[in-house]
Amino acid sequence: MLFINEYFMRAQVAPEMMDQLWARGWRHFGEYFFRYSIGYHDGEARKVIPLRIELDKFSPSRSQKRASARNRNLEIIVRPTFIDEEKQQLFHRHKQRFDHNVPDSIHDFLSNRPAGTPCENREIAVLADGKLIGVSFLDVGQTACSSVYAMFEPEESKRSLGIFMILEAIRHARELGCRYYYPGYAYRGPSFYDYKKNFSGLEVYEWEKGWKPYHQDEGATEE
Repeated sequence: MLFINEYFMRAQVAPEMMDQLWARGWRHFGEYFFRYSIGYHDGEARKVIPLRIELDKFSPSRSQKRASARNRNLEIIVRPTFIDEEKQQLFHRHKQRFDHNVPDSIHDFLSNRPAGTPCENREIAVLADGKLIGVSFLDVGQTACSSVYAMFEPEESKRSLGIFMILEAIRHARELGCRYYYPGYAYRGPSFYDYKKNFSGLEVYEWEKGWKPYHQDEGATEE
């Protein structure tokens, strides 16, 4: 199994370079760029698989259509990313869902100037009766978009907001004319990240060979 563990720091990256980095399995939190081929899940080493969706090949599944229908009454606002007290409080409520690798701050994922450092980033804000109940942060490259982080109100978990915000990110990436949308990393085999594997048009990055179509028998679980 090929072992990769690389990183670098960069304050500004051009859109076309972001496309190239994502296509080689790189991600970033703020100005910290990284890629790694092995991660630990439930105490065991797992192969990390970067994911992307070829947008021309995506169509929503029945369960994804239900998630959209369930949230048709919500207001969606796409705008340059900013962090305020409302989002800080939402972050701290959201992180209580996790028992391991609990982040300290939203700035573990976003820079202090998130709308433009290290690249353009837009937030997809989800509001119910004027109250923010979910938000995802989307990097914008030249021909691709990539999700950095998403959070939602735990008491609204029945809405499937995690899936819904991915669908909204896909919709916005298509509006921008992008070819690819990158939802992040997952593991080979079952894990918490399996929800990312349940999208049509999905490709996985094989560290030795490059991108290839994903097949359900590689570890996904249907919702």
